[in-house]
Amino acid sequence: MTERAHSPTLRREVGLAGAVLLGLGSMVGTGVFVSIGVAAGVAGPAVIAATLLAALLATANGLASAQLASAHPVSGGSYEYGYLWLSPAFGFTAGWMFMLAKSASAATAALGLSGYLLDLLGVAPGRSHTVVAVLASLAVTAFVAGGIRRSNLGNAVVVGMALTGLLLLVGFALPTVVTEGAGRFVPALPDDRSGVSALLYGAALMFVSYTGYGRVATLGEEVHDPPRTIPRAIIVTMAVVTVLYLSVAMAGVGVLGAEGFGAAAERSAAPLEAVALALNRPWLTVLVAISATAAMAGVLLNLILGLSRVLLAMARRGDAPSFLARVDEARGSPVTAVWCCGLLVALIAMVGDVRTTWAFSAFTVLVYYAITNLAALRLSAEDRLYARWIPAVGLLGCLGLAFWVEVRVWVTGLILLGIGLAGHLLARRVRP
Repeated sequence: MTERAHSPTLRREVGLAGAVLLGLGSMVGTGVFVSIGVAAGVAGPAVIAATLLAALLATANGLASAQLASAHPVSGGSYEYGYLWLSPAFGFTAGWMFMLAKSASAATAALGLSGYLLDLLGVAPGRSHTVVAVLASLAVTAFVAGGIRRSNLGNAVVVGMALTGLLLLVGFALPTVVTEGAGRFVPALPDDRSGVSALLYGAALMFVSYTGYGRVATLGEEVHDPPRTIPRAIIVTMAVVTVLYLSVAMAGVGVLGAEGFGAAAERSAAPLEAVALALNRPWLTVLVAISATAAMAGVLLNLILGLSRVLLAMARRGDAPSFLARVDEARGSPVTAVWCCGLLVALIAMVGDVRTTWAFSAFTVLVYYAITNLAALRLSAEDRLYARWIPAVGLLGCLGLAFWVEVRVWVTGLILLGIGLAGHLLARRVRP
């Protein structure tokens, strides 16, 4: 493609283990430490079913992403796929929705990191909360700008810390869940219309927690042997995370009950800390706080990494300023794009409302993956790895769940989508 001829390509430095760790680093964070509690507050005991429903939809999306990334292994994810297999409008929509969703998610992760860290240090919430979130965003941005190899090593450290804390929490909660918590999982499925609505809303919230596998696809230009590595990494990551999410959901509901678990998420944005406190193990509470802080750092790292690669792809096509397409040859990193994304995240963290950003992320991410599945349906027979019904299910599921979030959220999302498309069409008309 001629628009890429001037720009150096990124280095292939990520293998299967690194790709899986990048996916885990994106999913073992805000989702498991916060959103499971939020979903429990919405869906009640049916949060287990909501988690499974979200996992099934995310798996369909993951397989669609794997097919596309294998056939077209470049940075940019569904932004590139929309351009190649659909139209410029679809491609821009995917990129615009991704930037909106993940910038808000990254700001939420920065604020979550700040909250857990200050709580661990015994500092009362206040202005310092925002200051630490902004500083964390800038520090992680500087780290990511150093290149993919350094980012991958840092990601492995924080994933290991987060998994250690979560596994210990689940292990110590298990006896309580077995002996006292069985009745807290009833009803497992809703039995009325409002219950079904709550289940689907909970599934939409949980779906966001699974979308970190997309980080593997957006790094397609930096992965060794993409046709083999990308599908395997996505499948392994999804399997590990689904087991982890279900275990954490069962621990939270079994120890606190769905209502108590949800209330803890709303009260302090630290529901797993409340679970640890209920188990009367102070050292475990501290460990969970440390693990959460590390995990939020990992999510922030991976989101800025993914955002910068999509912005790089948009700049290469002329949907963003051309200077953002530069790749620093010494570090193998699009440094300018990385810093642009990091500064945007820091700005949102200064004014962001963490209670709203998660639902907004759900709507915009579901629109993004609807385009992914639509593009996968256009694959030729020789490029297709899986049956056509898989992306068809993903497409219908994404469009269906997107409108089960609060009305004000999806209306705002549609307005921003319209603004973005209008700007895109205007820019194409005036472009020489």
